[in-house]
Amino acid sequence: MAVVVLEGAKPLDVGIPAQVFATRASMPYSVEVCGVNPGLISGSDGLSYHVEHGLDALDDVDLIFLPGYQRPNVEPPPEALLEALRVAHARGARIAAISTGAFALAATGLLNGRRATTHWHYSRILAEQFPEVRVDERVLFVDEGSVLTSAGAASGIDLCLHILRQEAGMAAANHAARRLVAAPYRSGGQAQYVPQSVPEPHGERFTRTREWVLGRLSEPLSIEALAENAVVSPRTFARRFRDETGYTPMQWVMRARVDRARELLEESDLGVDEISAEVGLGTATNLRRYFRRVLGTTPSEYRRAFSRDSERTSDDHLG
Repeated sequence: MAVVVLEGAKPLDVGIPAQVFATRASMPYSVEVCGVNPGLISGSDGLSYHVEHGLDALDDVDLIFLPGYQRPNVEPPPEALLEALRVAHARGARIAAISTGAFALAATGLLNGRRATTHWHYSRILAEQFPEVRVDERVLFVDEGSVLTSAGAASGIDLCLHILRQEAGMAAANHAARRLVAAPYRSGGQAQYVPQSVPEPHGERFTRTREWVLGRLSEPLSIEALAENAVVSPRTFARRFRDETGYTPMQWVMRARVDRARELLEESDLGVDEISAEVGLGTATNLRRYFRRVLGTTPSEYRRAFSRDSERTSDDHLG
């Protein structure tokens, strides 16, 4: 994958994908940092970047990140970059923009007719400058398949982990989240900011309740039990939990169960019946149904794609 540094690039926006996908034994990626031309690039916040590669670095990468940059609505990106992005997209590369990087991606025309987001401060400007793009200012990130966009820097982490889950599996994404000390899962549909009326002096309000749930996925769980753990009423819990995560409580529980099942399929020899019981979905039929609904695939196909041991992929073993 490649990170393209533009004039005025924001340090966090450059650093997040470079660090999440860092070249290391635990990651199936190699990372190139490039510019329109090699050499020194002036960034924002008093920082500059010295990049070794120009746009030729995009010739054979599978994933391209466009970090946010200053004054995106004042001067269009160089045409050489826009054409390189169009060529890379045409041969199958995915392109992901963080924050105001969405302006560079929109300038290629690849977002026309598609949903996209950017930092809330620039969302109206993006919509006015590119009227063919369906700008959604409410969400953390948008996945349109071959083109992806995210809001501010922190949501860039969410987008990176989302891509990792898709391409490298749950174990790699969770490993990266632990390395970054980041939340392993936030919905792209979550609001960019929580209403001020929700008091939260110490980070996300229901973090402890979510951790409590993750330790009890094999048990029956209800919204009443979750609310009791959070010491609020079920109605208040449901409303504030959705503000915080982008999911209803029981949608989140179901997704957590599927994600745990994904990890077990990747890293254990357990059959589908055993995994279903372990994650609280009851039967293999339930697990297959939820896998199809959430991931569009089956447990056996998922294990075949992401298991570290190809011998675990036989349908007979899965039952």
